[in-house]
Amino acid sequence: MIDRRFTTPRPIRLDVKLAVADIEIRTVDGTESTVTITGTERMLDLLSVELAGDRLLIEMKHKILGGWGQRWGSIDVEVNVTVPHHSEVRIACAAGDAVIDGTLACLDAKGASGRLQASGEIVGDATVKTVSGDIRLPRIAGNLTAGTVSGDVFAESVGGSVTTKSVSGDVRLGCVQDGQVKVHCVSGDVEIGIAAGSNVDVDATSTSGSLSSEVPLASAPRGDSGPTVVVRGKTVSGDVRLFRAA
Repeated sequence: MIDRRFTTPRPIRLDVKLAVADIEIRTVDGTESTVTITGTERMLDLLSVELAGDRLLIEMKHKILGGWGQRWGSIDVEVNVTVPHHSEVRIACAAGDAVIDGTLACLDAKGASGRLQASGEIVGDATVKTVSGDIRLPRIAGNLTAGTVSGDVFAESVGGSVTTKSVSGDVRLGCVQDGQVKVHCVSGDVEIGIAAGSNVDVDATSTSGSLSSEVPLASAPRGDSGPTVVVRGKTVSGDVRLFRAA
């Protein structure tokens, strides 16, 4: 087991760059960051954990030739990290689930397979990309950029603009108040919640899916009646639905 403790009186930048791992990250009060990693001894020998200034880096010491499956078979690595509230989190992991809880300055996560589930709040921007994993995000004060092939994308609320791309996954935005929403899907469904008091200016098309809106549509932003969410969407066979957020 790897067990490290670092003095971090301020929010830090956490970078996790691993091929295969299940990752759990929490933000906490206090002036300390901790890293606990469990796995086989030969796997742990390949990992590096280092704090340099305000950057905490967890990564492989070197690349493994031949691929994980060919050389190592099934790999079971669990990474548990605590960092101060308002830290930046960046994750690059080919396979494995990531669970994040707390208050983040921003989030940047990339992976091939495995789900990403975050709770709490992101006070800045979020950028998340996966191939087959689902993405579940909390309140995001800034902008959201998300992309998947077959995974679903769900965000509780977004304060800024949104750009999402998906092939077969569904996209659901619980609440958007202002800014632009750009959504491109092939066969996935799109649901966008419009905040109370916000208008919507929409230009969405679907080749064989249905388009519906519970919110009155405006052909142009109305400056005298609250903010306007500008929606630009395109799907092939998926449905597009706008609803009034609670």
